[in-house]
Amino acid sequence: MTLSSASQQNTQPASQKLRQPQPGCAGWRDWLALGLLMFPVLLVAVDNTALTFALPAIARSLETTGVQLLWIVDAYPLVLAGLLVAMGSLGDRIGRRRLLLTGSVGFAAVSAATAFAPSAEWLIAGRAALGFFGAMLMPSTLSLIRNIFPDPNRRRLAIAIWAAGFSGGAALGPIFGGWLVEEFWWGAILLVAVPIMLPLLVFGPAFIPESKDPRPGRLDVPSIVLSMLVMVPVVYGIKELATKGFGAGPAAPIVFGLAMGFVFVRRQHRLASPLLDMSLFGNRVFSTAITANILALFSFNGFILFLAQHLQLLDGMTPSGAGVAMIPALVATVVAGLAVVPLVRRVRPGFVVAGGLAMSAAGYGLVVFGDHTAGPVLLLAALLILALGVGAAETISNDLILGSVPAEKSGAAAAISETGYEVGSLMGTAVLGSILTASYQHNLRLPAGLEDTASPHTVQQAGETLAGAMELAAGLPGPLGEALRGAARLAFDSGVHITAAIALVLMAGAAVLTAVVLRKIPTAAPAER
Repeated sequence: MTLSSASQQNTQPASQKLRQPQPGCAGWRDWLALGLLMFPVLLVAVDNTALTFALPAIARSLETTGVQLLWIVDAYPLVLAGLLVAMGSLGDRIGRRRLLLTGSVGFAAVSAATAFAPSAEWLIAGRAALGFFGAMLMPSTLSLIRNIFPDPNRRRLAIAIWAAGFSGGAALGPIFGGWLVEEFWWGAILLVAVPIMLPLLVFGPAFIPESKDPRPGRLDVPSIVLSMLVMVPVVYGIKELATKGFGAGPAAPIVFGLAMGFVFVRRQHRLASPLLDMSLFGNRVFSTAITANILALFSFNGFILFLAQHLQLLDGMTPSGAGVAMIPALVATVVAGLAVVPLVRRVRPGFVVAGGLAMSAAGYGLVVFGDHTAGPVLLLAALLILALGVGAAETISNDLILGSVPAEKSGAAAAISETGYEVGSLMGTAVLGSILTASYQHNLRLPAGLEDTASPHTVQQAGETLAGAMELAAGLPGPLGEALRGAARLAFDSGVHITAAIALVLMAGAAVLTAVVLRKIPTAAPAER
């Protein structure tokens, strides 16, 4: 289930062997290097979810439409996911540490500029640029961790810390973002990337060893273009389909993206040095673990998207108060990720991943069958269960991904694993977010007389987003304002029930699939003796 350190050393350049840790031993420099690698991991994860809690403030400040709000969230992970494999290949050629530091500088600079975006279009463009530099950060981290920790026991713990940092950062994002929005303004969420990156830029060159592929293949630029032509049209079509219904307009970009996907796959099979090695997906353990990763992040980020709005706009919490309410889930994610490391020595890893996915399904079950009108307790309890499941599933699935392929394929496996993270996050917000928005708009019944009291623009905003409805209701006379608030709550909750039911079915199906396919993988302990 794990790869030998000897095979790793054979593929490393001479410069990389100057400080090669010995199996079973990890010095303080190695753990310090891991700590430095956690800064970009946390930043990327936080950036995925922090802005979600600022959406009400952004909607009010920039007067965004519902589609613009979704693009503000999705532009970043969309570009990130489309470029991860390409950037992973680039890191193999120029050095993973060098790519990591280059991306850190660019990410900090663009974050500072985007923090002062004067319009929704500017903010969307800035988020896309952040995705470009963010794609330089993530492919390097798992590959560097694998080089720093050749011993399987130490590496599994390091991967658990890495996964806990990513999932914990996703939960920390709303907490941190909520506090920044309340104390400063929404742009502070982006501006804070500058001080977060400083420790990596200052100490990284001294403590993180460089790593690169001594025999890299040719970088295929058309494959990079094709990968973007797959991701962008499909997600755009999903958004249009959810908000406008079935029709030629939404279907066209989806069909185009799928066609480009077919071209992309055929090209990879023909290339001597493909951008994405499709043979990896022929490994059932690898492909199933990737699926588990994608669906775990799909469920988690989809949940965060509607919970952030529900706590603030319907339950009346401040941004920081809603963030603090999520602290138990943050702790649960980290604890679960670390707790399963010794667990897989007694329980087969496939059952551990399946159990985590089943817990995620149970969390969504609470949302589907629970009463949302009685306060935030039920939703926060569901988040806690969901966080436990995601933390457990991600850690072991990543270990299975890296351990199921030959040593020479480890860099590609790491890039695909991280692409799965971003695809899961992207699709969670794009698919569930679009369905939630469409359900809200379809089920909203504006109270009679609203058009005579409010301007057409504010009425349109109320019909498109929950934030617009609550903003309008705050300025209306008592009975009319209460009627609008009640109608908006019913419309939004109807969408929550629908999206939760979809996620419940997906999580339950993934749990069964994982248990069946991965059931024969042995416990970790025998492989390490």
